[in-house]
Amino acid sequence: MSELLKLNKSNCKNCYKCIRYCPVKSIRFSGNQARTIENECILCGNCYVVCPQNAKKISSELEKVKCFIQSDPNQKVIASLAPSFVAYFEGASIESMRAALKKLGFFDVEETAIGATIVKNEYIRILKEDKPDVLISSCCHSVNLLIQKYFPKVLPYLSSTISPMQAHCIDIKKRLPLTKTVFIGPCLAKKDEADCYRGVVDAVLTFEELSEWLKSSFINLNLDLDSNNLNNLNKINNSKSRLFPTTGGILKTMTEDFINNNLDYSYIAIDGTQNCIEALKDIENRKIHKCFIEMSSCVGSCVSGPVMKKINSSIIKKYQTIYNYAGNKDFEVSQPSFFELRKTFVPIAQKNQQPSETDILAVLKNMGKIKPEDELNYGSCGYDTCREKAIAVYHGKAEISMCLPFLKDKAENFSDNIVNNTPNGIIVVNERLEVQLINNAAKKMLNVRAASDVLGEPIVRIIDPTAFLSVLNNNKRIVAQRIYIAEYDRYFEQTIIPDKEYHVIICMLRDITDEENSKKKKEMISSQTIDVANKVVDKQMRIVQEIASLLGETAAETKIALTKLKETISNE
Repeated sequence: MSELLKLNKSNCKNCYKCIRYCPVKSIRFSGNQARTIENECILCGNCYVVCPQNAKKISSELEKVKCFIQSDPNQKVIASLAPSFVAYFEGASIESMRAALKKLGFFDVEETAIGATIVKNEYIRILKEDKPDVLISSCCHSVNLLIQKYFPKVLPYLSSTISPMQAHCIDIKKRLPLTKTVFIGPCLAKKDEADCYRGVVDAVLTFEELSEWLKSSFINLNLDLDSNNLNNLNKINNSKSRLFPTTGGILKTMTEDFINNNLDYSYIAIDGTQNCIEALKDIENRKIHKCFIEMSSCVGSCVSGPVMKKINSSIIKKYQTIYNYAGNKDFEVSQPSFFELRKTFVPIAQKNQQPSETDILAVLKNMGKIKPEDELNYGSCGYDTCREKAIAVYHGKAEISMCLPFLKDKAENFSDNIVNNTPNGIIVVNERLEVQLINNAAKKMLNVRAASDVLGEPIVRIIDPTAFLSVLNNNKRIVAQRIYIAEYDRYFEQTIIPDKEYHVIICMLRDITDEENSKKKKEMISSQTIDVANKVVDKQMRIVQEIASLLGETAAETKIALTKLKETISNE
């Protein structure tokens, strides 16, 4: 199987929607990117349809078809147009489609419904002549892959008849040898079918590819049918097999005479992969007998194929369009022998083996699922149950981090550990200034016994709301504001930040009481030191003054004595 579904990595946003809608969980997540596991994929196209970011893209063979047309002017390239075209190209007929495609270079355009008539005839022959216990239609390649990959025991009940696409292209090449055939339809799986059985269908285009080609070539369809009156214009009566793309379309083409003459069989139409899976389980367990089952992987059958789901019209309108365009009788065909209509289906082995219960429990434990009640089975990861997710993890298809409850709990536990173990107090209030969160440090700082005592209560109960009101009204943060709360006889440094996105205000408190007390103590010691120094200076000054005074008196007396001595000596 070639890579038919390509991933646009830049568009994949890790939403897991594709895995939720994948009926066989054939998607592997690695590096937050969803990758298709080709060996497991049944090409139902659900991931392509549901991806909200258009990260999935169908591989195109448009250049290949253009090369067929342009490489040799004498090369005849004929398109086999799926009958659901009237629902996609609203208002178009086979005549208008033929005219438009001939402008693109096609030699001719025919309806795949011709091949559908051939296949339906072969189913009737098998039921009449071979009389199998259970016969499953083989028109839907996705159903065929589902059986080959997941229900190999049911392969004996799968009709070995080729599909309408193959039957029609074989018929074209029989009538016009050396012709290149191109199937155009609503299905992704047909590209793989053509690749698996080479030499029959040379290329496959989707309606979307054809629409883009017509647009880029500036070719407009002549919408010659009134969508409300399709049954009155350009309609051929021999076109009953145009009903094939609807649910039960094969059964609708079988004549009442045939069904009435073969009442020992039940005739059932099943659409939707999940419904097909349930039916295949019953067939595998031998619970169903004497039944012809028409299976289609798409809910609504081909009229709701992957490409059809991308257009904006209701399934009822699509059905009505096809019903109105279909005739009442079969196309006139030259029925090939059953040997020409046979193909072989072989089992396609799966690489993954079922892990043991011990292995599953080990993965569950790593996912945080210790007890059965921990297995919440939310399905947000894309898997229906936690056990299915554990098996996918074991096989390397999924990552433990894909579990959103697990990530939520992990994130909450991580943030709770930080919030409750930080030495800083944290208080979160809403825009009504009601406490929404208070951590352990804040409770201790503000003498709060339990968080439940203040949660939902006004912040004024535990702290002055003035700063909070300022932040709320001005939408400006307050950083490292020092406050004193007399009630607690404590000093705090508070930072208050508004969060407009979540409509909350966050307050962070740092207890600086010890710092303030230490600062005050230092200031007191400094003051006392200054006082002592001043007293010492004053005392010293007094001593100096006293010494100076004493020195002054002594000097005066000495001066008087010396003067008298001088005068005495002089008088002598």
